[in-house]
Amino acid sequence: MYAILDIETTGGKYDEEGITEIAIYRHDGETVIDQFSSLVNPQIEIQPFVQKLTGITTKMLQNAPKFYEIAKRVVQITEGCVIVAHNASFDYRILQTEFRRLGFSFERKSLCTVSLSKILLPDQPAYSLGKLIRNLGIPFSDQHRAQGDAKVTVKLFELLLEKDLQKNILKAQISSEHPNKVAPKFLEVIDQLPSEMGVYYLYNSKNEIIYIGKSKNIKKRILNHLTAKSKKSIVIQKEIHSVTFALVGDELISLLKEQNEIKSNAPKLNSAMKFRTYPMGIRLDTTDNYPNLIIDHVKKEQQYLSVFKNAKNAKLTLINWSERFELCLQKTSLSGSTSGPCFNYGIHLCKGACIEEESPKVYKEKIEALKESLLYPYQDFLIISKGRKMGESSFILIKENIFWGYGYFELNHQIKDTKQILSRLIPMEDNPDVQKLIRSFLTRKKYKKLIPLNAI
Repeated sequence: MYAILDIETTGGKYDEEGITEIAIYRHDGETVIDQFSSLVNPQIEIQPFVQKLTGITTKMLQNAPKFYEIAKRVVQITEGCVIVAHNASFDYRILQTEFRRLGFSFERKSLCTVSLSKILLPDQPAYSLGKLIRNLGIPFSDQHRAQGDAKVTVKLFELLLEKDLQKNILKAQISSEHPNKVAPKFLEVIDQLPSEMGVYYLYNSKNEIIYIGKSKNIKKRILNHLTAKSKKSIVIQKEIHSVTFALVGDELISLLKEQNEIKSNAPKLNSAMKFRTYPMGIRLDTTDNYPNLIIDHVKKEQQYLSVFKNAKNAKLTLINWSERFELCLQKTSLSGSTSGPCFNYGIHLCKGACIEEESPKVYKEKIEALKESLLYPYQDFLIISKGRKMGESSFILIKENIFWGYGYFELNHQIKDTKQILSRLIPMEDNPDVQKLIRSFLTRKKYKKLIPLNAI
């Protein structure tokens, strides 16, 4: 027995959506034997783009039943059925969420017609419901409305049943343990999490931090940890006892805070980021008359012009620098040769440092120009960006070309002098990884504005 359904929602943040319309067809494998459809008053705002897509407005739902008023009918018509939907993970999750809000669990097996179509209809150019139905020549009206979408899903499912003569493929695709199913012991934890940007901390029963992460949507990310089947996720699911979080508002601050917290706490499941986010670097060797640019593994005692995730990225950057500043390849890690003219000399990019045609003084001036190009736009300045709430902004303090930390303010006068800034500062250590992150955000202009401290 199957319950073929479609749900329209309000849109909005993950796991905070509400149902606006639902249609369910009970199917015995041959024909529809029962059906139910209704508009639903979600008691929350419908996102504008959803209103445009579905045509369902808040005014239309004013007198519609609330979900608790139709919940019993939903249970009855789906009892003993496999839930069938196009992208079943979405519809099933929404139903589970609505029942959870009422204090009940909703458990059914499920079957996704997207997955089934990819197996039984392998030559189709696309598998979205609209495109698939049109390509199959199935009449389709009321698209993006629950009843219309559910009706064509019935037609699609009947075709798939015919294609799967032995029903072996269908049986294999039925999920008794839905991929988005969360263990009951975690539901209360999930409900208390925000759908906002921040850094989160996972603890075991001994109150030890086992994992630190960041996300634009903390609730969605934790849900992923608790439902995914990766090796790390399975370990998290076994060990997690509680979750705490810190809202940050700004993406750069979340990256900086995550990195700092991982290095300070060294959680056992963050092994990949315990020591270096960017393990390769380019450093300057000045022991020769002509300075050399060396690609090397980052060491704490060394200074680096820039750091990278891998040697390939470091090499590409070094090639760019050599072309931009007309540098000699022999004076970099890019050349294995130490005598005779370099390749760049032959194409007139190198001015002859390799054969001492260019003086050490002139070459050093080029290196200084390269170093200056990598500096921050100001020696002392604030990076202003989003805050954690309305009316609040964040700042990142760079002083003497060093990252000092971050903070928040609500009124402009709170950052009008250094004392005010320092009083609000959450200090952090500077390091090559931090410098890389900040430069990247400055290059992409992912901030509201920069304020030179000499302008305050």
